[in-house]
Amino acid sequence: MFIFLNYWFPVQAILLASLKPLATFASGLDRNKKLLILIYHRVLEVPDFMRPGEVDRQAFTWQMQLLANCFTVLSLPEALARVQTNSLPPRAVCITFDDGYADNYTYALPILKHFGLTATFFIASGYLDGGRMWNDSVIEAIRLMPHAVLDLSTLGLGQFDIATPPQKTAAAQKIIKHIKHLDFQQRLVYSRCIEQQAPHIPDDLMLTTEQLKALSASGMEIGGHTVTHPILATLPDAAVVTEIQENKLFLENLLGKPCRFFAYPNGKMGQDFLPSQAELVKACGYQAALSTELGVANSASDLWRLPRFTPWDKTPARFMFRMAIAYAQG
Repeated sequence: MFIFLNYWFPVQAILLASLKPLATFASGLDRNKKLLILIYHRVLEVPDFMRPGEVDRQAFTWQMQLLANCFTVLSLPEALARVQTNSLPPRAVCITFDDGYADNYTYALPILKHFGLTATFFIASGYLDGGRMWNDSVIEAIRLMPHAVLDLSTLGLGQFDIATPPQKTAAAQKIIKHIKHLDFQQRLVYSRCIEQQAPHIPDDLMLTTEQLKALSASGMEIGGHTVTHPILATLPDAAVVTEIQENKLFLENLLGKPCRFFAYPNGKMGQDFLPSQAELVKACGYQAALSTELGVANSASDLWRLPRFTPWDKTPARFMFRMAIAYAQG
Protein backbone atom coordinates (compact mmCIF):
# COMPACT_ATOMS: atom_id res chain seq x y z
CA MET A 1 0.00 0.00 0.00
CA PHE A 2 1.18 3.51 -0.78
CA ILE A 3 0.45 6.59 1.30
CA PHE A 4 0.15 9.63 -0.94
CA LEU A 5 1.04 12.68 1.08
CA ASN A 6 -0.14 16.21 0.51
CA TYR A 7 3.05 18.24 0.10
CA TRP A 8 1.37 21.54 -0.63
CA PHE A 9 1.75 23.43 2.64
CA PRO A 10 0.40 27.01 2.46
CA VAL A 11 3.70 28.87 2.00
CA GLN A 12 4.98 26.25 -0.40
CA ALA A 13 1.74 26.28 -2.39
CA ILE A 14 1.99 30.06 -2.81
CA LEU A 15 5.60 29.77 -3.95
CA LEU A 16 4.73 27.05 -6.48
CA ALA A 17 1.84 29.12 -7.77
CA SER A 18 4.21 32.05 -8.30
CA LEU A 19 6.66 29.83 -10.20
CA LYS A 20 4.03 28.45 -12.55
CA PRO A 21 3.82 31.62 -14.72
CA LEU A 22 7.62 31.62 -14.88
CA ALA A 23 7.59 28.04 -16.14
CA THR A 24 4.86 28.92 -18.64
CA PHE A 25 6.87 31.84 -20.03
CA ALA A 26 10.13 29.87 -20.08
CA SER A 27 8.55 26.94 -21.90
CA GLY A 28 7.82 29.15 -24.89
CA LEU A 29 5.03 31.19 -26.40
CA ASP A 30 2.78 30.68 -29.41
CA ARG A 31 4.27 28.05 -31.75
CA ASN A 32 7.72 28.06 -30.17
CA LYS A 33 7.02 25.93 -27.12
CA LYS A 34 9.57 23.49 -25.70
CA LEU A 35 9.46 19.94 -24.35
CA LEU A 36 11.33 18.73 -21.28
CA ILE A 37 12.00 14.99 -21.25
CA LEU A 38 12.82 13.79 -17.75
CA ILE A 39 15.05 10.76 -17.20
CA TYR A 40 14.90 8.37 -14.24
CA HIS A 41 16.45 4.98 -13.61
CA ARG A 42 15.13 3.73 -10.30
CA VAL A 43 12.53 4.53 -7.64
CA LEU A 44 13.84 3.10 -4.37
CA GLU A 45 11.73 2.03 -1.43
CA VAL A 46 13.78 4.24 0.91
CA PRO A 47 16.92 6.38 0.46
CA ASP A 48 20.04 4.30 -0.16
CA PHE A 49 23.55 5.52 0.69
CA MET A 50 24.97 3.43 -2.16
CA ARG A 51 22.68 5.10 -4.70
CA PRO A 52 22.59 8.79 -3.74
CA GLY A 53 21.46 9.90 -7.19
CA GLU A 54 18.25 7.85 -7.20
CA VAL A 55 14.87 9.01 -5.91
CA ASP A 56 12.87 7.06 -3.36
CA ARG A 57 9.10 6.56 -3.26
CA GLN A 58 8.45 9.63 -1.13
CA ALA A 59 10.45 11.95 -3.39
CA PHE A 60 9.01 10.43 -6.55
CA THR A 61 5.51 10.90 -5.16
CA TRP A 62 5.85 14.64 -4.61
CA GLN A 63 7.63 15.04 -7.93
CA MET A 64 4.80 13.33 -9.79
CA GLN A 65 2.22 15.32 -7.82
CA LEU A 66 4.02 18.51 -8.85
CA LEU A 67 4.12 17.44 -12.50
CA ALA A 68 0.43 16.53 -12.44
CA ASN A 69 -0.55 19.86 -10.84
CA CYS A 70 1.80 22.31 -12.55
CA PHE A 71 2.85 20.83 -15.91
CA THR A 72 1.33 19.12 -18.93
CA VAL A 73 2.61 15.56 -18.96
CA LEU A 74 2.37 13.93 -22.38
CA SER A 75 3.12 10.45 -23.65
CA LEU A 76 6.29 10.36 -25.70
CA PRO A 77 4.47 9.57 -28.98
CA GLU A 78 2.06 12.47 -28.54
CA ALA A 79 4.79 14.86 -27.42
CA LEU A 80 7.05 14.14 -30.39
CA ALA A 81 4.14 14.40 -32.82
CA ARG A 82 3.29 17.80 -31.34
CA VAL A 83 6.94 18.88 -31.43
CA GLN A 84 6.96 18.28 -35.17
CA THR A 85 3.74 20.23 -35.73
CA ASN A 86 4.62 23.12 -33.38
CA SER A 87 1.55 22.36 -31.28
CA LEU A 88 3.01 21.67 -27.84
CA PRO A 89 1.01 22.90 -24.84
CA PRO A 90 2.65 25.14 -22.23
CA ARG A 91 4.98 23.42 -19.74
CA ALA A 92 5.13 20.18 -21.76
CA VAL A 93 6.91 17.28 -20.06
CA CYS A 94 7.62 13.61 -20.78
CA ILE A 95 8.73 11.05 -18.19
CA THR A 96 11.21 8.31 -19.12
CA PHE A 97 13.03 5.49 -17.34
CA ASP A 98 16.17 3.69 -18.52
CA ASP A 99 17.43 0.11 -18.08
CA GLY A 100 14.45 -1.86 -16.75
CA TYR A 101 14.65 -2.08 -12.96
CA ALA A 102 12.01 -4.06 -11.04
CA ASP A 103 11.16 -1.02 -8.89
CA ASN A 104 9.86 0.67 -12.04
CA TYR A 105 6.97 -1.77 -11.74
CA THR A 106 6.67 -2.18 -7.96
CA TYR A 107 7.06 1.47 -6.93
CA ALA A 108 7.03 3.84 -9.92
CA LEU A 109 4.00 2.40 -11.72
CA PRO A 110 1.49 2.73 -8.83
CA ILE A 111 2.55 6.34 -8.25
CA LEU A 112 2.29 7.21 -11.94
CA LYS A 113 -1.17 5.62 -12.11
CA HIS A 114 -2.32 7.42 -8.95
CA PHE A 115 -1.63 10.78 -10.60
CA GLY A 116 -2.90 9.73 -14.03
CA LEU A 117 0.54 10.03 -15.64
CA THR A 118 2.23 8.06 -18.39
CA ALA A 119 5.90 7.26 -18.95
CA THR A 120 8.21 5.50 -21.38
CA PHE A 121 10.46 2.68 -20.14
CA PHE A 122 13.60 1.86 -22.13
CA ILE A 123 14.57 -1.76 -21.53
CA ALA A 124 17.93 -3.51 -21.78
CA SER A 125 16.41 -6.92 -22.50
CA GLY A 126 19.44 -9.06 -21.64
CA TYR A 127 19.00 -8.43 -17.93
CA LEU A 128 15.34 -9.38 -17.52
CA ASP A 129 14.39 -12.32 -15.29
CA GLY A 130 17.25 -12.34 -12.82
CA GLY A 131 20.02 -10.61 -14.73
CA ARG A 132 22.18 -7.90 -13.23
CA MET A 133 23.98 -5.00 -14.87
CA TRP A 134 27.72 -4.80 -14.27
CA ASN A 135 27.53 -1.52 -12.35
CA ASP A 136 24.91 -3.00 -10.01
CA SER A 137 27.22 -5.94 -9.38
CA VAL A 138 29.91 -3.48 -8.29
CA ILE A 139 27.53 -1.48 -6.08
CA GLU A 140 25.88 -4.46 -4.40
CA ALA A 141 29.12 -6.35 -3.88
CA ILE A 142 30.82 -3.41 -2.18
CA ARG A 143 27.69 -2.82 -0.06
CA LEU A 144 27.90 -6.38 1.28
CA MET A 145 31.66 -6.72 1.75
CA PRO A 146 32.46 -7.33 5.42
CA HIS A 147 36.11 -6.27 5.27
CA ALA A 148 37.51 -2.74 5.64
CA VAL A 149 39.69 -2.68 2.53
CA LEU A 150 38.93 -3.71 -1.05
CA ASP A 151 42.15 -4.76 -2.77
CA LEU A 152 41.96 -4.54 -6.57
CA SER A 153 45.68 -4.31 -7.14
CA THR A 154 45.60 -7.31 -9.46
CA LEU A 155 43.28 -5.32 -11.73
CA GLY A 156 45.48 -2.23 -11.59
CA LEU A 157 42.99 -0.25 -9.52
CA GLY A 158 44.80 -0.26 -6.19
CA GLN A 159 43.11 -0.44 -2.80
CA PHE A 160 39.96 1.20 -1.47
CA ASP A 161 38.90 1.85 2.12
CA ILE A 162 35.35 0.53 2.56
CA ALA A 163 34.92 0.46 6.33
CA THR A 164 32.14 3.07 6.41
CA PRO A 165 29.08 3.77 4.25
CA PRO A 166 30.59 6.97 2.75
CA GLN A 167 33.77 5.06 1.89
CA LYS A 168 31.76 2.28 0.25
CA THR A 169 29.84 4.85 -1.81
CA ALA A 170 33.00 6.66 -2.89
CA ALA A 171 34.77 3.43 -3.80
CA ALA A 172 31.89 2.17 -5.93
CA GLN A 173 31.57 5.49 -7.77
CA LYS A 174 35.30 5.67 -8.47
CA ILE A 175 35.48 2.09 -9.75
CA ILE A 176 32.42 2.51 -11.97
CA LYS A 177 33.80 5.70 -13.45
CA HIS A 178 37.12 3.99 -14.17
CA ILE A 179 35.73 0.94 -16.00
CA LYS A 180 32.54 2.37 -17.51
CA HIS A 181 33.94 2.93 -21.00
CA LEU A 182 35.99 -0.23 -21.26
CA ASP A 183 35.12 -3.01 -23.66
CA PHE A 184 32.08 -5.03 -22.50
CA GLN A 185 34.14 -8.15 -21.79
CA GLN A 186 36.75 -6.14 -19.87
CA ARG A 187 34.03 -4.60 -17.71
CA LEU A 188 32.70 -8.09 -17.04
CA VAL A 189 36.12 -9.28 -15.86
CA TYR A 190 36.34 -6.36 -13.43
CA SER A 191 32.80 -6.72 -12.09
CA ARG A 192 33.06 -10.50 -11.64
CA CYS A 193 36.32 -10.15 -9.76
CA ILE A 194 34.62 -7.71 -7.40
CA GLU A 195 31.52 -9.93 -7.07
CA GLN A 196 33.62 -12.84 -5.90
CA GLN A 197 34.72 -10.89 -2.84
CA ALA A 198 31.19 -10.45 -1.48
CA PRO A 199 28.42 -12.68 -0.10
CA HIS A 200 25.35 -13.45 -2.20
CA ILE A 201 24.40 -10.48 -4.39
CA PRO A 202 20.68 -9.87 -5.12
CA ASP A 203 19.41 -11.19 -8.43
CA ASP A 204 16.00 -9.51 -8.36
CA LEU A 205 17.00 -5.96 -9.26
CA MET A 206 15.66 -6.07 -12.81
CA LEU A 207 12.16 -6.55 -14.19
CA THR A 208 10.75 -9.97 -14.93
CA THR A 209 9.12 -10.47 -18.31
CA GLU A 210 5.75 -10.69 -16.55
CA GLN A 211 6.30 -7.34 -14.86
CA LEU A 212 7.35 -5.82 -18.18
CA LYS A 213 4.20 -7.13 -19.84
CA ALA A 214 2.15 -5.64 -17.01
CA LEU A 215 3.88 -2.26 -17.47
CA SER A 216 2.99 -2.33 -21.15
CA ALA A 217 -0.58 -3.48 -20.49
CA SER A 218 -1.06 -0.57 -18.06
CA GLY A 219 -0.59 1.87 -20.95
CA MET A 220 3.09 2.66 -20.51
CA GLU A 221 5.29 2.95 -23.61
CA ILE A 222 8.13 0.43 -23.86
CA GLY A 223 11.24 1.39 -25.81
CA GLY A 224 14.54 -0.20 -26.80
CA HIS A 225 17.82 0.16 -24.92
CA THR A 226 19.96 -2.62 -26.51
CA VAL A 227 20.40 -6.16 -25.19
CA THR A 228 23.45 -5.77 -22.94
CA HIS A 229 23.75 -1.97 -22.51
CA PRO A 230 27.18 -1.60 -24.17
CA ILE A 231 29.01 1.62 -24.97
CA LEU A 232 27.97 1.75 -28.63
CA ALA A 233 30.85 4.05 -29.57
CA THR A 234 33.27 1.20 -28.85
CA LEU A 235 31.54 -1.33 -31.15
CA PRO A 236 31.75 -2.00 -34.88
CA ASP A 237 28.59 -1.26 -36.85
CA ALA A 238 27.62 -4.93 -37.17
CA ALA A 239 27.66 -5.39 -33.38
CA VAL A 240 25.68 -2.19 -32.88
CA VAL A 241 22.98 -3.37 -35.29
CA THR A 242 22.82 -6.76 -33.56
CA GLU A 243 22.38 -5.13 -30.14
CA ILE A 244 19.64 -2.84 -31.42
CA GLN A 245 17.77 -5.32 -33.63
CA GLU A 246 17.76 -8.25 -31.21
CA ASN A 247 16.54 -6.00 -28.41
CA LYS A 248 13.77 -4.56 -30.58
CA LEU A 249 12.60 -7.94 -31.89
CA PHE A 250 12.56 -9.45 -28.42
CA LEU A 251 10.46 -6.64 -26.97
CA GLU A 252 8.03 -6.63 -29.90
CA ASN A 253 7.56 -10.40 -29.75
CA LEU A 254 7.09 -10.33 -25.98
CA LEU A 255 4.64 -7.42 -25.92
CA GLY A 256 2.87 -7.92 -29.25
CA LYS A 257 3.22 -4.29 -30.26
CA PRO A 258 5.77 -2.08 -32.05
CA CYS A 259 8.80 -0.80 -30.17
CA ARG A 260 8.91 2.76 -31.50
CA PHE A 261 11.58 4.65 -29.55
CA PHE A 262 15.18 4.02 -28.56
CA ALA A 263 17.48 5.37 -25.82
CA TYR A 264 21.26 5.21 -26.23
CA PRO A 265 23.01 3.44 -23.33
CA ASN A 266 24.71 6.07 -21.13
CA GLY A 267 23.69 8.48 -23.84
CA LYS A 268 26.40 11.11 -24.38
CA MET A 269 27.05 11.77 -28.07
CA GLY A 270 30.70 11.28 -29.02
CA GLN A 271 31.53 9.57 -25.74
CA ASP A 272 28.85 6.85 -25.63
CA PHE A 273 27.47 6.81 -29.17
CA LEU A 274 28.62 8.23 -32.48
CA PRO A 275 26.65 10.53 -34.82
CA SER A 276 26.82 7.87 -37.54
CA GLN A 277 25.17 5.32 -35.24
CA ALA A 278 21.98 7.36 -35.24
CA GLU A 279 21.54 6.18 -38.83
CA LEU A 280 21.81 2.58 -37.66
CA VAL A 281 19.08 3.17 -35.08
CA LYS A 282 16.91 4.75 -37.76
CA ALA A 283 17.52 1.84 -40.14
CA CYS A 284 16.36 -0.61 -37.47
CA GLY A 285 12.88 0.90 -37.67
CA TYR A 286 12.73 3.31 -34.76
CA GLN A 287 10.89 6.65 -34.96
CA ALA A 288 13.21 8.63 -32.66
CA ALA A 289 16.12 8.19 -30.27
CA LEU A 290 16.89 9.79 -26.91
CA SER A 291 20.25 10.77 -25.49
CA THR A 292 21.27 11.97 -22.02
CA GLU A 293 22.53 15.30 -23.33
CA LEU A 294 21.14 18.20 -21.33
CA GLY A 295 18.52 20.33 -23.05
CA VAL A 296 14.95 20.66 -24.24
CA ALA A 297 13.29 19.54 -27.46
CA ASN A 298 11.55 21.79 -29.97
CA SER A 299 10.67 21.78 -33.66
CA ALA A 300 14.33 22.29 -34.59
CA SER A 301 15.55 19.28 -32.57
CA ASP A 302 17.22 16.26 -34.15
CA LEU A 303 14.83 13.34 -33.54
CA TRP A 304 17.81 10.97 -33.35
CA ARG A 305 19.55 12.65 -30.41
CA LEU A 306 16.77 14.14 -28.32
CA PRO A 307 18.00 15.66 -25.04
CA ARG A 308 16.80 14.74 -21.58
CA PHE A 309 17.00 16.31 -18.16
CA THR A 310 16.92 15.29 -14.49
CA PRO A 311 16.18 17.87 -11.78
CA TRP A 312 17.95 16.69 -8.63
CA ASP A 313 16.49 19.23 -6.24
CA LYS A 314 15.13 18.02 -2.91
CA THR A 315 12.11 20.33 -2.48
CA PRO A 316 9.13 21.03 -4.77
CA ALA A 317 9.91 24.75 -5.14
CA ARG A 318 13.54 24.13 -6.10
CA PHE A 319 12.48 21.31 -8.41
CA MET A 320 10.01 23.55 -10.21
CA PHE A 321 12.46 26.44 -10.41
CA ARG A 322 15.03 24.08 -11.98
CA MET A 323 12.44 23.01 -14.53
CA ALA A 324 11.75 26.64 -15.44
CA ILE A 325 15.48 27.33 -15.79
CA ALA A 326 15.89 24.27 -18.00
CA TYR A 327 13.15 25.54 -20.33
CA ALA A 328 14.74 28.98 -20.43
CA GLN A 329 18.20 27.68 -21.26
CA GLY A 330 17.00 25.29 -23.94
